[in-house]
Amino acid sequence: MSSFNYKDSGVDVEAGDQLVDWLQSDRSEMPHQSRIISGVGGFASLFKIDFPDMKKPCLITCTDGVGTKVLLAAQFKSYESVAQDLVAMCVNDLVTTGGKPLLFLDYYATSKLNLEAAQSFLKGIRSACQKSHCALVGGETAEMPGVYKNDDFDCAGFAVGVVDQDQAWGPAKVQEGDAVIGVSSNGFHSNGYSLVRKVFERDLEVWKDILLQPTHLYVELCLRLSGVGIHAAAHITGGGTQNIPRVIPKGLSLNLKNWDWPIEFLEVQKRTKMSKKEMLETLNCGIGFVLICPKSSEQKVIHEVTSLGFKAYDLGVVEKDQGQGILTYDGEI
Repeated sequence: MSSFNYKDSGVDVEAGDQLVDWLQSDRSEMPHQSRIISGVGGFASLFKIDFPDMKKPCLITCTDGVGTKVLLAAQFKSYESVAQDLVAMCVNDLVTTGGKPLLFLDYYATSKLNLEAAQSFLKGIRSACQKSHCALVGGETAEMPGVYKNDDFDCAGFAVGVVDQDQAWGPAKVQEGDAVIGVSSNGFHSNGYSLVRKVFERDLEVWKDILLQPTHLYVELCLRLSGVGIHAAAHITGGGTQNIPRVIPKGLSLNLKNWDWPIEFLEVQKRTKMSKKEMLETLNCGIGFVLICPKSSEQKVIHEVTSLGFKAYDLGVVEKDQGQGILTYDGEI
């Protein structure tokens, strides 16, 4: 039998080492740099977790991926933008607690490691982490021939943050009369792409720029709102508006007001003939994040939302549950 090694089977260890070396060669300072004892390159990272400004510090942990949007990213070689999707899907979940992101790790798997593609992906990760006040401290790159083919890849993200337990946002703080404010999305974000790819399969080139827009990062907004008195927040991902009931406690409800949908969502509805309710319970329909606050803080919240370039939408007021369900829709759907 002729000689045969790991590289012959499709796994190039040297390419993986080159990627790590490239990542370590960037000497730019990370968020929370003083807390990082060791990061990329080791078996694990060390990070200081002393928080003297918090009475009851709690770690926040979350993980997510970007679903079948990776297929479009691979097709159009849009690795850097889908990397922001990955960070956003994790840190946007994290800040619904009112906490602060601390660190991020990624997992990137492909059939054969393409250094240019992997570097573009990691550039996107690093940039999104910087914008999210989050340190990239490690990750994993895996070559898996036989599991993935050609340019296929998948990715997952893992984020850790911290919040003072008594200051945390959540459904326990939501009260009758609270204002509900929607924050605009950047297209489809990273959800519903099994449907979206099918809807636009015949004219992907026409719609690709909209379809590949990266998920908005809502971290800076939430950090600015830390002293405004937010009661709860929801990240609108898979399931659309059905994410909102997750932060409305038993006994209360919301009759969701209408808003104008961006053109891409109207196009999906036109092509699929889905009902308005089906659309709202599948896609974000133009709202990527929801904030619930006392009515007295509503204008302050709207000011912060719009000052960062987002659109703000009045989605209604938290009411007593009239027995029709936690979430109902204003007008015919």
